[in-house]
Amino acid sequence: MSSGSVRITWVKSAISYDQRQRATLRGLGLRRLNQTVELQDGPAVRGMIAKVAHLVRVEA
Repeated sequence: MSSGSVRITWVKSAISYDQRQRATLRGLGLRRLNQTVELQDGPAVRGMIAKVAHLVRVEA
């Protein structure tokens, strides 16, 4: 993992959660449960993570 990046893993199903939260997961690049993506760290990504913090695991 390069410096300035964050690794996000989708760990809890988004069923029964708001459509906007599901859209946020898609915006982070997550398509399926237990998938991990690595993104550049920044305020936009951190804001998206904050919206779905109960559904994902974050490694800095």
